[in-house]
Amino acid sequence: MEKQGHSEMESILPESHSYIKLLTINRELLVTHIHNTQCLVDNLRENDYFSAEDAEIVGACPTQPDKVRKILDLVQSKGEEISEFFLYVLQQLTDAYVDLVPWLLQIGFSPSKLIQSKAVVNTDPVSRYTQKLRHQLGRDSKFILCYAQKEELLLEETYTDTIVELVGFGNESLGSLDSLACLLDHSTGVLNEQGETIFVFGDAGVGKSMLLQRLQSLWATGQLDAGLKFFFHFRCRMFSCFKESDTLSLQDLLFKHYCYPEQDPEEVFAFLLRFPHTALFTFDGLDELHSDFDLSRVPNTSSPWEPAHPLVLLANLLSGTLLKGAAKLLTARTGIEIPRQLLRKKVLLRGFSLSHLQAFTRRMFPDRALQHRVLEQLEANPNLCSLCAVPLFCWIIFRCFQHFHSTVDSFLQLPTFTVTLTDVFLLLTEVHLNRTQPTSLVQRNTRSQAEAYQAHLATLRSLGQVAHWGMEKNLFVFSQEEVQASDMQEGDLQLGFLRAVPELGLEGDQQSYEFFHITLQAFFTSFFLVVDDKVSTSELLRFFQEWAPPGEAAATSCSPHFLPFQCLGDSGLAREDPFRNKDHFQFTSLFLCGLLSKAKQKLLRHLVPAATLKRKRKALWAHLFASLRAHMKNLPRTQYEGFKQVQAMPTFIWMLRCIYETQSEKVGQLAARGICANYLKLTYCNAYSADCSALSFVLHHFRKRLALDLDNNNLNDYGVRELQPCFSRLTIIRLSVNQITDSGVKVLYEELTKYKIVTYLGLYNNQITDVGATYVARILDECKGLTHLKLGKNKITSEGGKCLALAVKNSKSIFEVGMWGNSIGDEGATAFAEALRNHPSLTNLSLAFNGISTEGGKSLAQALRQNSSLRIFWLTKNELNDEVAESLAEMLEVNQTLKHLWLIQNQITAKGIAQLADALQKNTGVMEICVNGNLINPEEAKVFEGEKRIVCF
Repeated sequence: MEKQGHSEMESILPESHSYIKLLTINRELLVTHIHNTQCLVDNLRENDYFSAEDAEIVGACPTQPDKVRKILDLVQSKGEEISEFFLYVLQQLTDAYVDLVPWLLQIGFSPSKLIQSKAVVNTDPVSRYTQKLRHQLGRDSKFILCYAQKEELLLEETYTDTIVELVGFGNESLGSLDSLACLLDHSTGVLNEQGETIFVFGDAGVGKSMLLQRLQSLWATGQLDAGLKFFFHFRCRMFSCFKESDTLSLQDLLFKHYCYPEQDPEEVFAFLLRFPHTALFTFDGLDELHSDFDLSRVPNTSSPWEPAHPLVLLANLLSGTLLKGAAKLLTARTGIEIPRQLLRKKVLLRGFSLSHLQAFTRRMFPDRALQHRVLEQLEANPNLCSLCAVPLFCWIIFRCFQHFHSTVDSFLQLPTFTVTLTDVFLLLTEVHLNRTQPTSLVQRNTRSQAEAYQAHLATLRSLGQVAHWGMEKNLFVFSQEEVQASDMQEGDLQLGFLRAVPELGLEGDQQSYEFFHITLQAFFTSFFLVVDDKVSTSELLRFFQEWAPPGEAAATSCSPHFLPFQCLGDSGLAREDPFRNKDHFQFTSLFLCGLLSKAKQKLLRHLVPAATLKRKRKALWAHLFASLRAHMKNLPRTQYEGFKQVQAMPTFIWMLRCIYETQSEKVGQLAARGICANYLKLTYCNAYSADCSALSFVLHHFRKRLALDLDNNNLNDYGVRELQPCFSRLTIIRLSVNQITDSGVKVLYEELTKYKIVTYLGLYNNQITDVGATYVARILDECKGLTHLKLGKNKITSEGGKCLALAVKNSKSIFEVGMWGNSIGDEGATAFAEALRNHPSLTNLSLAFNGISTEGGKSLAQALRQNSSLRIFWLTKNELNDEVAESLAEMLEVNQTLKHLWLIQNQITAKGIAQLADALQKNTGVMEICVNGNLINPEEAKVFEGEKRIVCF
């Protein structure tokens, strides 16, 4: 025998393959690390190795180590086969005997075919609890619970991916996620290695809850990380059901209020505490957390056994004070921020792109002819299609038209007129109300929308009363008593607006309810405020008070609400914008504007006395105008290259949405008059294509020329189409990072060449190919005043590059061209070289990261010998070598006007850099040549320390 290893996990292996000897030699190792004896006894009995008497003998032992010793004594006394089977059980049940996995690998245990044919029964508590969790989550995630109640929509048949984007601390894009499994990947998008929480955010309806439901389904079917043994899903709104005095331990929160282990809960909890990295926690809707309990004054709790308020447990789980190392995924609506020290990743959901929308249409309308008709009609109505960028609204629209297609007419006709969000929710309500109407093939339901609302006015009032009560208190879950207090009937609950809360235990055995989405609660709140005659104008405007300037808001607001980020250790965070983080209030205000609009008076006159309606409309419009003026007055302004620039906030987007909802040209004109700037900056406002409809509704009344910066939003091609009324005013158009394809660029070409006033066109980081590049080239040809063109990080190859280069060559006005991150290669570079020769105006050019190598690099160098306009030239991240460096050096002896040359991250060695340095002896114009990231080491770089214009590191 030979001694191996230096730790208790290493063993003495016998020369012969005697399993009895192996157990003898490693007896104390096994006694120390086997904690589950019952699982061993169960399997030994199941395979007739142990008798009932043997099991009784083991059970009579007073301590766990004694039980292990007795099992070993009995096993070894019965021979080699049972000893081998004993090891086989340890190998197969890794959850139960996790500490022995390294030892089993070390000894190279490989069971015989006879032993492999034996059945191993997993009675380990951890494994059984994992199975129970998988069953529960599989059941709960099978159907789409968050949108539908009466219809059984299978998640697998309905779920469609959306745009999921990794972002930085400042919400700058870090690239899209390829799959949901990548959310948990430790190699991508990590902002803070010490952070515990993956933070997923996005606007209401973009699919945050659906994403979590999909994750649950993937884990339940074993398609997520195999190392995850626990998945705990909580919705933050449920924590509001606990009383301020309630306390419980972490174990009780997980087991009694989520899923209870069928056996040995202490052992399961001990495993979780010991291996927290095997658990995934998801918390949905931080913004829906409400309490009057000020957690900023509560100390942290690091003990998993010490009782604390559930909100304290939530905060400490997210921070990692409890169960450090467990994966925690938290969702919230746009505007909520959590402290940076908690963040591991930030993930932004942007809703449907055009391709996602097409995929969802195929799922919702399997019949190909119908599917084709729907897509055709969506294409004909960009306004409606823009609303469909938000998955929830898309689902509502499609379900409504499915309903009408099946019950009214065999021909499905989507509207061709302008559709507002209020129209969509009115239609949704009508569809749900008509469920109670008998239908047959002989007699169709032909009652109008007004008749449907009249017939169910009592029901709608009751729903509105519940919704309004919750909205005032920032609550989204209602007890049975609260629902009954509104005089709601049992039949009303069957309409599908309210659904039973899936979680059990938080309110004992009493049933709780919630609206199927927060936007529906907002709709019924506004409906109640409009139709209830007892609602005063001050109560009507309650949620508009959030728009008031900070001082005024403080004087008129109701009692302060609990801010969810206080419990995360950031209680000193100032609320610069009082309207942030409360888009349930914003939706309520938006629906108020829609319901009180002129277009809806025909419907409402059957539900509300005319005098009441007039009084409420007058009060709303007066307050809307005052709010808009106050907001615009307080926006920060700067001077920018001759423009008066205003940095608009997301609140401005909400105001535009409300103004658009009125569909009043007079309101649009007054709003346009209030914009006292000619450069609107709306970057990072999370604007959707539908917001372009609202923006155009106001801006087409703006009589002066205008600059519009919409970079880093989610506009897509439909947003570009919705901007058409504005193009006659726009001189600067920035649409970078907006999911725009060639189709959107075609619209830009058609519109911009009508007016020929554009000077700046920004389309960086979109999805433009060579087809789109030809349209951009035509814009450059026809718009003689275009000075700036940004096309970096698209999908343009040499063909598109050549087309653009020719347009640049012919332009007498172009000042700056950005082509970073395309694939124009040497052919495209050669074409740009031709454009550079004797160009009169091009000053800044970026061809970085374009796959340019020797041939293209030399062509550019030679062309620059005949250029006196270019000042800045970026060639970073290409494949330029010493041969190109030599050509550039020769060029520098002639060209005295180039100021900045960036050759970062190429393939130039010290030899090439030496040639560039030598050329600088004859060149006084160049201010810097950046060559860091090339094939040069620090020792070689020391040679060039005397030439300050050569930047090596």
